[in-house]
Amino acid sequence: MDDGSHNDWYVDDRCTNCDVARQLAPGLIEQVGGRSEVVRQPRDADELARMHAAAFACHTRSIRQPEQPLDTAADPYPMALDENVLFCGHNSPHTAAANSYLLRRPDGTQMMVDTPRWSAALADRYEASGQVTDVLLTHRDHAAHGRRYADRFGARLWIHEGDLAAARDADQVLRGIEPTEIAQGVIAYPLPGHTEGSVLFVADERYCFSGDSLYWSRTKGALAVAEHVTWYSIRELAASLTRTAPQLRFAWVLPGHGDRKHLAPEEMAEQLRALTARTRQLRPTPVDFASHQW
Repeated sequence: MDDGSHNDWYVDDRCTNCDVARQLAPGLIEQVGGRSEVVRQPRDADELARMHAAAFACHTRSIRQPEQPLDTAADPYPMALDENVLFCGHNSPHTAAANSYLLRRPDGTQMMVDTPRWSAALADRYEASGQVTDVLLTHRDHAAHGRRYADRFGARLWIHEGDLAAARDADQVLRGIEPTEIAQGVIAYPLPGHTEGSVLFVADERYCFSGDSLYWSRTKGALAVAEHVTWYSIRELAASLTRTAPQLRFAWVLPGHGDRKHLAPEEMAEQLRALTARTRQLRPTPVDFASHQW
């Protein structure tokens, strides 16, 4: 497919360097000069599918071909990550391009974690996988569209009291710092730090939906915190991890920003211990997006 034709894929100048495309199309799209660039054209059907996955997730719709609209038949979303988690794609400019997910429950229903861009057509696509009973907001930065999706699904909207200003009409408000079982097998762990009301949602001791509290860093090859983009307190985040990490057991980290990772639970626990120790050494710094490394 790499024939140098006028249909070659490229990234336009609206790119915000959010990293989503690089997560979905590694080797095809990479960071160059502080933004994403297509470094190689797709060579087979699998690589073309990865390019489409990146294009339909991009919040600025910057991944494209000249004078050619995206082929809606190639939209892969919602896209299965495993048998119980679907990646929503269609990231929203109103959540700084945050990833969002659908969590399948044993009774056939689903929970939406954070929100993709809003459209009724997308809501229909997500609901086709199963009734959505709850929309779980990990923190204030990802609250856009939460009410619209919850109302469309007839679902309950959840947020922590620390970030309630972002969703004052939430149906369920988490309070304090103690874990709360919000549904069978699904536990909310308040984790103030990135924001005052940040929450981890852990399902079935397997999946950790971490919002912006922690993520897998390809640069470091380890779990990481966004130390240069902490709105509330890096010291509070260190305290939260110290308190909470020993209680956590999961195999998948599924963040809003940054990469996903699947490890054996014992390996993930060791990653959490090391992350907690590193975070305790961090000191407050001004927010600086340019210093952040994915």
